[in-house]
Amino acid sequence: MITFLEDFSREVGPVMSALLATAFTWLLTALGASLVFFFKEIKRSVFDTMLGFTGGVMIAASFWSLLAPSIKQSEEMFPDYPWLPAAIGFLLGGLFIFGLDKLTPHLHINFGKEESEGVSTKWHKSTLLLLAITLHNIPEGLAVGVLFGAAAHGADGATITAAIALAIGIGIQNFPEGMAVSMPLRRNGVSRRKSFWYGQLSAVVEPVAGVLGAVAVVHMQNVLPYALSFAAGAMIFVVVEEVIPETQRDKYTDWAVLGFMGGFTIMMILDVALG
Repeated sequence: MITFLEDFSREVGPVMSALLATAFTWLLTALGASLVFFFKEIKRSVFDTMLGFTGGVMIAASFWSLLAPSIKQSEEMFPDYPWLPAAIGFLLGGLFIFGLDKLTPHLHINFGKEESEGVSTKWHKSTLLLLAITLHNIPEGLAVGVLFGAAAHGADGATITAAIALAIGIGIQNFPEGMAVSMPLRRNGVSRRKSFWYGQLSAVVEPVAGVLGAVAVVHMQNVLPYALSFAAGAMIFVVVEEVIPETQRDKYTDWAVLGFMGGFTIMMILDVALG
């Protein structure tokens, strides 16, 4: 199956591959959100475990799928300073999401309305929750697109199978993300249909970011190590600023840590085994 996907990706090219891969991650978000038609809420212990799992996947993907290839590529471009592009891109990625975080009104999942962040607004809580997950999904889509673009250039450490593995890992952790949006909305009185709509809509930004990332790398090969580490920095910022704090607001912190360990392990296995 992986061989078929690899051959298909070569045939359609990196941009279309990025679009299809991020459409897959979007679909899994929608599948997770669709559970709102069957359940009104989930146990907080399960919820925090799934959030921890999401953080583990993102941290593992940031290193094995993005930073490691960035450093390998930098060794060829800057043999005396192989760490420089990775460091610059990583910091810029974090600062990019930091800027969006400060400017975009949003509300983290387990937080009260009075704890909303970004520019002050009177928007409804459901809109703020949607924007929070949307910010979360931008670096995920970007990472998939950049890696497909890097694989098309034959960058050392970046392969099509690694990009496929990343898309699978992001897709797996997107399933609980869809639930993480739709379930709280339903619990707050939003209809099942609207809860599902908002849940899947949170990931619509992933195909957009994925295509932009692939196009940028394909047409500007010199930015490749910077782009890879940029996506990593963006994902790390999201995990530390958003995902982890959300898991530490109740008594199930140990479950969240176990979920993190599980997500990290699964993404590590996927990347090493397939990449």
